[in-house]
Amino acid sequence: MSCGLGWVEGGTAGLLGAPMAWDPKHLPRSFRHSTGLVRVPETALEISRRAVEDQLKICGHKRDADVFELFLSQKDLTDVIDLSRFKKLKYLWLHHNKLHGITFLTRNYCLTELYLNNNAIFEIEGLHSLPSLHILLLHHNELTDIDATVKELKGMLNLKTLSICLFQNPFCQYNLYRLYVIYHLPGVEVLDRNQVTEKERRAMMTIFNHKKAHIVQSIAFGGKVDASWNPRSPFKQRPAHRVPPDFAFGNNVDKTVFDNPEDAVFVRSMKRSVMTITSLNWDTVPTREEKYLDEKGTEPAQMLTLTLR
Repeated sequence: MSCGLGWVEGGTAGLLGAPMAWDPKHLPRSFRHSTGLVRVPETALEISRRAVEDQLKICGHKRDADVFELFLSQKDLTDVIDLSRFKKLKYLWLHHNKLHGITFLTRNYCLTELYLNNNAIFEIEGLHSLPSLHILLLHHNELTDIDATVKELKGMLNLKTLSICLFQNPFCQYNLYRLYVIYHLPGVEVLDRNQVTEKERRAMMTIFNHKKAHIVQSIAFGGKVDASWNPRSPFKQRPAHRVPPDFAFGNNVDKTVFDNPEDAVFVRSMKRSVMTITSLNWDTVPTREEKYLDEKGTEPAQMLTLTLR
C-alpha cells in the first residue's frame, strides 16, 4: 500500500482518495516561487511602459520617429518612463492620473501641448527644457510654491495658453496670483481660460514694478510731468490751483492802438516766425551735354526765395 499523495486533475487525493481543494498557499514557499504560482506586482515604470506600448500598437506606429502624440490619460500612472526616444512628439495627454512629478520630460524639444491636469503634482521641475511648449494645463494638482512654479515657466517664450488655478492649486489662495503670473510670464495670452487684458497688464506693472510704472506714468504727449509714486493711487493727482481774482483771459494780445490798420497788421506779422521757401528754375540749369558744348555759357541758375511770416 502506497503512502504517497496522488496528483489528480482539479486537486489532490489523500490516503482515502477523497478530493481536496487545490490551494497554492499550502505549498512550501520555495516550491511556489520555483513554479511561478505567485505573480510579482508590476512596478510603476513597468505599468507606464506597457501603457506606452499599448498606445503604439493601437496607433500602428512601428518607428519612434513616427510618434507625434501619446494618449496616456486615465491609466492610474504614478510615474512615466523616459519619453526622450520620441523626438518628434508634439502632443501628450497625461491628465487624470496619479503623477507626483514630471522629470521624465527631458529631451522632447518639439512638444507643443502638454495636459497634466487632475494629478497629484507638487512640483514641475523639468518643464524648462521644453522650449516649444505652447499650451500647458496644470490645474487640479498639488502645487504649493508659486515662486518655484513661475521660475520654471519663465524660459518658455512660446507659452501662450496656461491653466493653473482653474480648479484650484494650493498657491491659488494668494490674492494677487493672477497678476503675479501675468507679470512674470508676459507672453501668456490666455490664463485659466480668460484672456489677459491690457488693464491687467497695467495693474500688474503698477503693483510689481514701481520704477517702470513711474516712467510710464510720467510720459504724457512727449513731455514729462510730475508723477511720483503714490501707493494709494496708480496716478499722481496734482493739487488744483485757484485762478487769481485779477486774472483776465486774452491779456497776451497787444492792445496798442494804431491810426493806420496796416501798421497794426505789420507789427503783428513781425512777431510771427519766419518761413522761407526756395525754388530753383531748372530750365536755367545746363545739362551734361550743354555743359560739354558750352551752349548756355556759364550763367548761374535762377533761384526764387520766398519769405513768409
